[in-house]
Amino acid sequence: MRTILRGMMSTMNSVKPPRMTALRELHEAETGGPFSILIGTILSARTKDENTAKVVKVLFSRYKNARTLAGARIRDVERIIKPIGFYHVKSKRIIQVAKIITTKYGGKVPEDIDSLTDLPGVGRKTANCVLVYAFEKPAIPVDIHVHRISNRLGLVDTKMPEDTEQELMRIIPKKYWLEINDTFVMYGQNICKPVSPMCGVCKIRKKCSYYKTNTGSTPRHKIKKE
Repeated sequence: MRTILRGMMSTMNSVKPPRMTALRELHEAETGGPFSILIGTILSARTKDENTAKVVKVLFSRYKNARTLAGARIRDVERIIKPIGFYHVKSKRIIQVAKIITTKYGGKVPEDIDSLTDLPGVGRKTANCVLVYAFEKPAIPVDIHVHRISNRLGLVDTKMPEDTEQELMRIIPKKYWLEINDTFVMYGQNICKPVSPMCGVCKIRKKCSYYKTNTGSTPRHKIKKE
């Protein structure tokens, strides 16, 4: 796994150093506490990272913590998060989550998977993101990028992200878990794209089942440097 992770970073840096993921930006920010990462992850669903990062920055400049967001008016939050997808639903959801964090957990985000997944709209992927980016606890958040790349590489042969998570947890040493989501997401956004992956520049292609299967039959424009 070390070879794969290092190969991904080397590939991205040789093409163009990737911008940080939205969750990594939140993690690195001075104000990037567990609550902002929880809310940021909820908002990031079906939304581009750059839009998520901008919206979260504005949102938390006005609502500093769970208590203040819990008391927000839905229409005010909607105006702030309107640039992202499903903002009507997400505005209600994050206020609801803020109220629970305030009343049930004293304003502090819980640090265990069961408590996190009990929150409305929080599935395993979101909960695992909070564990990794907020608390630096070993977990493997599996989004579309992690799921796609894991299958393309041949690390797993799964249909559902939940199955991918369980398989990766089984085969990958825990010491690498914190790196997987961040690295795979950047790789999926920049190199191993859903359509026309940049196999020609990929430094781990010799380890990749997708590349081995498609180099003989895929048109050259599919694997050239874009």
